[in-house]
Amino acid sequence: MKISSPAISLNVADVDASAGFARTHFGFVDAMSADGFVSLTHPDTDLNVIFLEVGLETFVPQSVAGPAGQGLLLVLVVEALDDEFARIAATGATVVTPPETEPWGERFCQFADPNGIIWQLVQWV
Repeated sequence: MKISSPAISLNVADVDASAGFARTHFGFVDAMSADGFVSLTHPDTDLNVIFLEVGLETFVPQSVAGPAGQGLLLVLVVEALDDEFARIAATGATVVTPPETEPWGERFCQFADPNGIIWQLVQWV
């Protein structure tokens, strides 16, 4: 199998709120959008983040069309975690976990977007 690029698709109640959060705080830009849908890319990575409105009729199978939720972390590896944390926190974004370092060398912090999606920044130290 050859994978050309990674993408994650998340069902959310308010597509514009999560997309705006990703644009404002993490530098994502629109790749395409339609009613109930936005696809974002980032200039520094091949990652594509897609937000779909919960209940979108085109989502199949409908049996798993509920919102993205508990236990999901959208993780971005960065070079200057403490600087990024300070920048994002200063805007009033909801801090879930301030910077801390795990015994195995992972330094991380977490923010929640308006739909409750947890965005985790990681720096290996």
